[in-house]
Amino acid sequence: MGLVTGLLGLPLVPLKGVLWLAEQIQEHAEEQYYDPVRIRAQMERVDEARRTGELSAEECDELENDLLQRLMHRPQ
Repeated sequence: MGLVTGLLGLPLVPLKGVLWLAEQIQEHAEEQYYDPVRIRAQMERVDEARRTGELSAEECDELENDLLQRLMHRPQ
């Protein structure tokens, strides 16, 4: 990178940093969202809520379907 290019690009450094940080946060959030261990723990909580009557069977079915979709369609 030349001196002129470096000086002209200097005002963009904070923006590039913010974009990099946003990408890191998104990656971390997706890792947690699609984490099989977390999904299984959530499935267990849904099952417990069904047993205790906290949630209806229909609500549990919907939550379980959403969790299974996350588990099966994990981005690579």
